Amino acid sequence: MTRLVGYLVRFTVILFGYAVASLAASAFLNVLFLASLGYAPEHAHPTATASLYFSIPFVALFVAYFALMPASVVILLAEILGRRDWLYYALAGAVVAAVFLGLVDHNGDTTFAVRDTSAIMAVIGGGMVGGIFYWLSAGRWAGSWWQGEPNSEDDGRTG
Repeated sequence: MTRLVGYLVRFTVILFGYAVASLAASAFLNVLFLASLGYAPEHAHPTATASLYFSIPFVALFVAYFALMPASVVILLAEILGRRDWLYYALAGAVVAAVFLGLVDHNGDTTFAVRDTSAIMAVIGGGMVGGIFYWLSAGRWAGSWWQGEPNSEDDGRTG
C-alpha cells in the first residue's frame, strides 16, 4: 500500500511539473514575441503586461497539448533510467520541440507549418526552457518512485 501511494504522489508531481514546464515555455514564447515586436520593459504599456496574464496560460494550453506525446516518452525514459540532471531535461525539451516541428511540417498543413528560422529557434528554445523548468519542479526526483530503501521490507524484492 505504501508503494501505491508513492506511485500516486510521483504521478501527481509529474503532472505538476508538466504544467509548470508548459507555463514556462509559454512565457518564454510570449516574451520573445513581444521582444520581436519591439516592446521593451521600459516602453511597455500597462495593457501589454496585463495581457500576459491571459495569454501565457492560454498559450500554455497549446504547448501542453502539442508536446504531450513526445514529452510523455521523454518523462517515461527519465523515470525508468533515473535521470536527474538538468542537461538531460534541457536537451530533451529541445528534442520534444523538434519532434513537434517535424510533425507539424510532415502534416502538410501549410498554414500551420513553421518554416522561418527564427521561429524554429524560438520553439526549440521554448522547449529547452520548458525542460529546465520541468527539472526544477519534478525532474530532480526522477526514478524515486521505484528506488526503495535497500534491504527494507518495501524495497520490491522477494526474498
